[in-house]
Amino acid sequence: MYCKQEVRNGMVPNHAYPFVFYRGMPRNGCSLKYREAARTEVEVWLRLARHDVDGARCVQIRNWFDYLNHICIVFEKLGPSLYDFLRKNNYRSLSIDLVREFGRQLLESVAFMHHTDLKPENILLVSSEFIKVPDYKFLSRNTKDGSYFKNLPKCLGWNYDLWSVGCILVVELCSGEAVFQTHENLEHLAMMERVLEPLPPNMVVRVEGTRLSWPDSSTSRESMRAVWKLPQLPNLIRQHVDHSAGDLIDLLQGLLRYDPSEPLKAKEAMRHHFFFTRDTKRYGYPL
Repeated sequence: MYCKQEVRNGMVPNHAYPFVFYRGMPRNGCSLKYREAARTEVEVWLRLARHDVDGARCVQIRNWFDYLNHICIVFEKLGPSLYDFLRKNNYRSLSIDLVREFGRQLLESVAFMHHTDLKPENILLVSSEFIKVPDYKFLSRNTKDGSYFKNLPKCLGWNYDLWSVGCILVVELCSGEAVFQTHENLEHLAMMERVLEPLPPNMVVRVEGTRLSWPDSSTSRESMRAVWKLPQLPNLIRQHVDHSAGDLIDLLQGLLRYDPSEPLKAKEAMRHHFFFTRDTKRYGYPL
C-alpha cells in the first residue's frame, strides 16, 4: 500500500509485506498537492496496466482508495529488492545466465516506459528469475534523478535508463559491488574515464574547460587510490565472467556510451547477441 506523500518523520520504510506493498503511511494529514499528485499517479498506473496487457513489464495496480484524506494505492505482492537479494547472497557475483535474464527484463521495462532512477533498491523480485520495476518517476521534472548519475554535471545528456542498466549489469550483478562508489563530481568523472575511456573533448569543455582537472592539489590520496584501483571495463568483466565475456563487454560498451548523439535504444539493445545464448540449467539462488 502506497500513500502518496514523502516518507518523513519516522515513517515505515520501503519493504514488501505479506498482503500489500507498503511505502509509508504519513502520520499527519495529506496536503492538497500530495493528493493531486496521488490522483495523477493513479491515472498513470491505470493507463500503464491497460497497455501492459500481460502484466509482465511493470508492477500492477490492484486498487486505490481514500482513507482519512490519504490516497492509498494497492499493488500486487512482490518479493525483496534486487539489492536485498544480492546482500542475502553475500554480494556474490551472479551466474552469467541470470545476469542475461535480468538484463533482458530490465531492457524490456525501459523499452515499455522510462524510469530515470533504476538501481537495485528500486527493482523487486517476482521470483528468483523474474523482476519488476515498481517505482517510476512519473512526476519528476528532473531527468537526472537517478543514483548512478546524480553527482554528474547537468550538461551530460545521456540516456539515463540505459546508463543505469549498464551500471547494474557491469558490476552490481557481475561482481556484487557498485561500479562508481563516490559522491564527488570530479572523482566520479575520473572513475568513468578509468573504467571506460577518456571523456570526449567537447564534453570536457562543457564540464571543466580544456581538460578534466583531476587530480589537483586538493585531491586526497584516498580519492586517487579509489580511482586508480579500478580496472578497465574489459578486465573488470573478465574477472567475473568466463564464457560470454566478449558479448557482455560489447553490450556494455553500447549501454555505457558517452555521446548522446549516438544513443542506443532499449529495443536495439534487446536484440544484442548477448541475449541469444543461454544455458538451460537452473540458477539456484534462494530468495
